[in-house]
Amino acid sequence: MLVSTSSLLLPVCLFLLIFGTVTATDHIVGANKGWNPGINYTLWANNQTFYVGDFISFRYQKTQYNVFEVNQTGYDNCTTEGAVGNWSSGKDFILLNESKRYYFICGNGQCFNGMKVSVVVHPLPSPTASPAAAHSSNSSNAAGLVHSHYISRVLLLDQPAAYFSSGIDSDICLHIIYSAGTDEDL
Repeated sequence: MLVSTSSLLLPVCLFLLIFGTVTATDHIVGANKGWNPGINYTLWANNQTFYVGDFISFRYQKTQYNVFEVNQTGYDNCTTEGAVGNWSSGKDFILLNESKRYYFICGNGQCFNGMKVSVVVHPLPSPTASPAAAHSSNSSNAAGLVHSHYISRVLLLDQPAAYFSSGIDSDICLHIIYSAGTDEDL
């Protein structure tokens, strides 16, 4: 009995997508508006879901603005006293490595003009239960939902092949998974 290469790779690819290290998302603060005064960053943050291992990135004019990680008091009062981190490159990528609430402000006075954001970082979901439980109102098909959750996170990566340590080409894996059928077929 002959078995095709794609049918052998499908289980390996699915395993890598679900249990591998393909979990990081880069959340660009303010999306296409970036880190600037007069933007409602609370609204932006409320439309994001942050997980441990994700990045939050700030894009701004480095000669005009900066980013400070502060505590809640610093956030509420727009002060950098006791800041736990500061960045000023204009393209700052900050790893969210703990499940907690993070507070970020602009430290040059623009915090008073709205340049502050607070985000809640959640623990990584279980690959088989949490994504389905968290989104159960969206679909009754838990297997399809888990598959969709992890595929969407893979497609957000700039270079998904870098996250596959097994040497299997991620384009092959994605092609095999998409050509395997719909979510219901998994």
